[in-house]
Amino acid sequence: MRRLFYILPVLVFLLRAPAMEACQCPVTSLSMDECNKYDLIFKGRIESISLKGSRSEALFSIIDLYKGNTTARFKVFFNDEDPCKLDMRSGDEWIIYTNYYQIDNAKLDFCSRSRKFFKNIREDFFYPTTNVSYDDEARFLQEKLGLHKLLKEDVNRVENRNQLPTKLQFIITLLCSLGGIILFYWLFNKFFK
Repeated sequence: MRRLFYILPVLVFLLRAPAMEACQCPVTSLSMDECNKYDLIFKGRIESISLKGSRSEALFSIIDLYKGNTTARFKVFFNDEDPCKLDMRSGDEWIIYTNYYQIDNAKLDFCSRSRKFFKNIREDFFYPTTNVSYDDEARFLQEKLGLHKLLKEDVNRVENRNQLPTKLQFIITLLCSLGGIILFYWLFNKFFK
């Protein structure tokens, strides 16, 4: 009974350990080496957020483009079910560091250097870990990377052309392809014996 008294707290701690994951990322300094890790760096305001299952989409209106190519409106995907997700809301202003996911959107990583603008610097929880204010970071990016021109909107662009087909579309395409191969084989054997 006495052994159970010592073993029980250890078991409880070990079983709860995965649930107590901390949302910590390595501390990075603002430098050109850090900026070179990302394909796209911009300052923008969130126009809207769409929830699509576990994946959410934030539509940004770009204010300043420091690195990469994008139009004035750009989509950023993030995992809404991740316990370590950035709290994004419509109307918030952010400096986003990300890599392209597709040609017209990106996927946001919790451990990227992305940060939110706070009117009151005391509320800025990014400042204590980075020792750089939002304005200082924007100034650094503008001085080191410069401001880039935004691409013009392409009115003829086909939306979502890089999306994978649904399971039903995949099955129909597969069956049609298989039918075409069987028809070709039958015609070839009939006319070229």
